[in-house]
Amino acid sequence: MRNPRTSLVAAAFLAACGAPAGGAPSASAPSASAPSASAAASGSSSPPAAPPPPPQAAAPAAAASPAPAPCGALGCLAFDTPAQAFAHVLESGPRVLAVGEAHAQQGSEGVPSTTRRFTELFLPALAGRASDLIIELWAVDPRCKKEQVARVETEQRTVTQGQAAQNQDEFLALGHAAKRLGIRPRQLTPSCQDYDAIVRAGPDAVTTMLEMIARLTAAEAKALLGREDAAGKMVIAYGGALHNDVAPRPGRERWSFGPELSAITAGKYVELDLIVREFIKESESWRALPWYPHFDREEHPDKAVLFNPAPGSYTLIFPRSS
Repeated sequence: MRNPRTSLVAAAFLAACGAPAGGAPSASAPSASAPSASAAASGSSSPPAAPPPPPQAAAPAAAASPAPAPCGALGCLAFDTPAQAFAHVLESGPRVLAVGEAHAQQGSEGVPSTTRRFTELFLPALAGRASDLIIELWAVDPRCKKEQVARVETEQRTVTQGQAAQNQDEFLALGHAAKRLGIRPRQLTPSCQDYDAIVRAGPDAVTTMLEMIARLTAAEAKALLGREDAAGKMVIAYGGALHNDVAPRPGRERWSFGPELSAITAGKYVELDLIVREFIKESESWRALPWYPHFDREEHPDKAVLFNPAPGSYTLIFPRSS
């Protein structure tokens, strides 16, 4: 992360994906907590607990990739490996790659998470191709009132309370891995006025946070795209599968940075949602997703299934975990 001259501690909030239409994410929707941004910057975090078995390894870059198999509606394609599906997504050469995940929940600790899979399988393929990685972390400005920060953190916990404990370590690992690959990890820095607005929002605090995350991410991405040393390279945004929608559902327009970043990149924007097959549930939040009615978890269980429901919009469902 950037050296947090104005950050003291990170209050991290990754917005829940798949929230019911018209409302803020429920506590049962897929969501995640995240690590201290200042710890990610300094590399002083303690090592995570023993991880679950690693996910399927990426195929060697030099290996010939067999053609994917059609698997149904919404442009569905079944690939032998997640790496092949990811390479297919990148073929359009996006300037902004906005990755959204379904976050690991409590009880899923034995299954490699989306964050870990992205870090190990996909991030290395972006070395030399991406300049920066915006991770959905908040850095707290020490000038903000401690009472404000504490109240906002309480509101965050209503969304993140059901999440897996290892999520924090894995977001730290993502930041560290990006830095080692020469990709600059970035964080969001809300102003004290942003904290004031969340506190004043009362019962609408979560909605206010969602709008703020989209606004700050868009501003950060636009600033990075304008850097001379980033010319021709991708900017990656990584967070919950809600803010990256290129075509948000009605009522959610202010929660997503997708339309704005798609416009300023002249359509060189890709929305990629990453889904761990074992995390998919029979719930309203999941059923609301456009690919859900077309996905059969019993079909192609050992393949990476890629949906392309709209131009520039993809959902990649990982093979079942071994």
